[in-house]
Amino acid sequence: MIRWLFDAGALIALDRNDRAMWARFALAHHKQIPIITHGAVVGQVWRKPPRQARLAQALRAIEVRPLDLELGKLAGRILATSRTADVVDAALVALCRRGDRVYTSDPDDLHALATAAGLDVEVVMT
Repeated sequence: MIRWLFDAGALIALDRNDRAMWARFALAHHKQIPIITHGAVVGQVWRKPPRQARLAQALRAIEVRPLDLELGKLAGRILATSRTADVVDAALVALCRRGDRVYTSDPDDLHALATAAGLDVEVVMT
């Protein structure tokens, strides 16, 4: 089953009430497509909880994985291969499986990381 992974840009779009992103979000739930991110991505966008009701609502329906030892090591190997340094993005790519879709505001970096990881994923600009 294809899954959708959200980076910080996707979560920010939801928080800012971006209609296109909310339409994607609704489509995923209608088609029962799992949406996944990890805790460090949430940390990049969680700033003022009283003003982030939309983001809080979205996060209730998103599977938020921990950036634990195993995921951290895998992200590190991806960074070594790609010769880049963004651990948060590399960890998101490390959660991917072949055929997944990644929603991001930085498609070039995510595509490069996915290529370094040997993953055939679709990278979509948010």
